Amino acid sequence: MTLSVEVQRRVRTWAPPHADIAAWASSALGRKAAGRELGVRVVGRTESRRLNARYRGRDKPTNVLSFPVAELPTGRSQEPLDDPITRPLGDLVICPDVLRAEAREQHKSLRAHWAHLVVHGALHLVGYDHEDPADASRMERREVSVLRRLGFPNPYRSS
Repeated sequence: MTLSVEVQRRVRTWAPPHADIAAWASSALGRKAAGRELGVRVVGRTESRRLNARYRGRDKPTNVLSFPVAELPTGRSQEPLDDPITRPLGDLVICPDVLRAEAREQHKSLRAHWAHLVVHGALHLVGYDHEDPADASRMERREVSVLRRLGFPNPYRSS
């Protein structure tokens, strides 16, 4: 079983093809991708800002937001709420305008920055974070490793 990815585009700006987004997320998740569903919503600055303010208390648009789905209990007496083959993992909300500005500012290719932020967001969905230095180091190591396998440079090195 593979990762099922649904991409919703709410803006007309460039975004990578569905297959690339799915491959990047799947590579980040490894075995945790099997039988899971991921939603990716590509939004404008206004929606990004609204969601960032509501869920993170930061009143500005951001590059990627991750919304993990809480695991449903699996008891024998409960009827499954979703397709028994796939289970929801969560959603990523990505703002291409912010990504484009960051890529330009950081002298990175837009495609490489997209790959990095899909990987970064997907890792958040399975529990990675960067709230303290040890966790940040662990997450960055995983990102760099996944991106290297995908043919992208280390996003934390200046070019």
